[in-house]
Amino acid sequence: MEKVSLPDLYAYRDRLTSAWDARMQSRPQGARLNKQETRAMDTLKEVNARIRFLEADERRGDTSALSARINVAQNSSPRSSTVSRYNDYALTYRDGGQHSWLKDLIHAQLNDDPHGEARARLAQHAEQTRRAPEYQEFRDLSRVDGEGGYFSPPAWLLDQFVTYARPGRPFANLIQRRPLPGGTDSLNVPKILTGTATAIQAADLDPVTEVDLTDTFINCPVRTIAGQQGIAVQLIDQSPIAMDEVIFQDLAAAFAVAVDKQCLYGRGTQGEILGVNSTPNIQTIAVDSLDVKGIYAAIANAIQKVLTTRYLPPTAIVMHPRRWSWLAQLLDKNDRPLFVPEAGAPWNAAGVLTDVAPEGIVGQVLGLPVVLDANITTTSGSEYYVDPSQQYYGDEDQVIVLRAQDVVLYESGVRGRVLPETRATTLSVLIQLYGYLAIAVRYPQSICTITGLTEPAF
Repeated sequence: MEKVSLPDLYAYRDRLTSAWDARMQSRPQGARLNKQETRAMDTLKEVNARIRFLEADERRGDTSALSARINVAQNSSPRSSTVSRYNDYALTYRDGGQHSWLKDLIHAQLNDDPHGEARARLAQHAEQTRRAPEYQEFRDLSRVDGEGGYFSPPAWLLDQFVTYARPGRPFANLIQRRPLPGGTDSLNVPKILTGTATAIQAADLDPVTEVDLTDTFINCPVRTIAGQQGIAVQLIDQSPIAMDEVIFQDLAAAFAVAVDKQCLYGRGTQGEILGVNSTPNIQTIAVDSLDVKGIYAAIANAIQKVLTTRYLPPTAIVMHPRRWSWLAQLLDKNDRPLFVPEAGAPWNAAGVLTDVAPEGIVGQVLGLPVVLDANITTTSGSEYYVDPSQQYYGDEDQVIVLRAQDVVLYESGVRGRVLPETRATTLSVLIQLYGYLAIAVRYPQSICTITGLTEPAF
C-alpha cells in the first residue's frame, strides 16, 4: 500500500467499515469471529494504521497530502466526510457504529449490564479520550481534558452539532483558549501592576534609577454551564433513531451558545463569569453618525485607542450579522458599493467582503478581519420606560475591536451523565450535559466597544 494516497485509503476504509457493520448486525451477539471476519478486522486495523502514519506526515508539513484530503472533503457530502473522519473502527463509539454511548451509559448506571459489556466499552472509550487524536484537538465546543472519560461524549457527537441552526460560538473560538486545570474552583492569574524604570545616569558614580515593580492578580472563578433532558426508557430501547445523536447535538449546540454569551456578556455575579463587556476599564467610544463615514471613523478611533494604550495591534473586529449586512448595502454618491467583494479588486473601498456566512470571518476593514457573531445583543443601550409596568431596552448592537490574545478562556471537557432515580416513577431517565469555564481579560485596554449603533434600516 506504499503508493496509495490518503483519499484512496479513506474511501477504502469506508467500504470496509460499512461491510463490517453490516456483518456485525446480522451475526448472533456474543458469537466468536470466524476466519473471514478475523481477516476483515485485521485488514481494517492495517488500513487505519497506514492512515495514521500518513496523517502524521501531514502534521509534520506534508501539504500535498493535506490538500488532497481537503479536495476529497469538498467533493463529498457532509455525511460522508464526517464518516471518513469518525467512522474509524479503532474508536469504540463512532458515527454509524454498532454501539451507542448513551445507551451503554444508561445500562451501566442502571446495573442492567449482566455481562459487563457496556462497562467494558465505556472503559475502552475512557482510554481513547486520553490517547486518540480525535480527542486531542480544539473543536468548536471545547477541549476534552481526558478526565472522566466514561462521561465524555464521543468526538463525532460534539463535532456535528454545528449543523443545527444555532449561532455557535464565534467569539469564544476567536479568543485564546486553554484547558481548565483540575482540582480548583478559582484561578489567579498574576499581573504586573506597575513596572520598573530606567533613566539617564547624569554622571559616573551617580545613583542609578530604581523603581520597584509591583504586582497583583486577576481572579477567575470557575463557573458551570449545564443543561438536561428527560427521556423515556422505551424511547432509548426501542427507537430506531440514535437518540444520543439527537439529544447531544442539541444540548451541545445550546452549550456552545451559552459559552459564547458568557464570554461576551457574563456579569461576574450569580454564577456567571466576567465577560469582556462587563470588565472594568475597557475602552468605549460612541459613533458620531450612522453612516459609513461615522462607523469607519469610529473603527479607526477604536484601533488607535488599542494601539496607544496596549502598544500592540488589535487583531479582529467583531459585529452582529445585521450590522455587516447593512454596511454591505451602503452606496457612494454614484451608487457604487462601499464594501465590495474581494474578487472585484477594489482600489478605494471602505471594506472588503471575502465570504457570505452567518458567523466567522467574512471580510476586512482597515486591515483587520471582520468576525460575525449573532450572539451579540441587538438590545444594548440605555434602558427606558414608556409605562411603569413595562420595561423596554435599547436597540443597539455594539461593534467590538480587540486584541483576541489578551482574553483567555479556560474550559474543561464537556461531560454527560444519566440520572435514573430522579424520574424512576415514570420509567424515564434524566440526561445532563455540563462543563466548567473561567475567563481572564489580561489587558482591559486591548478591548474597545463602539456604541450608538441603533437598528439599521435596509
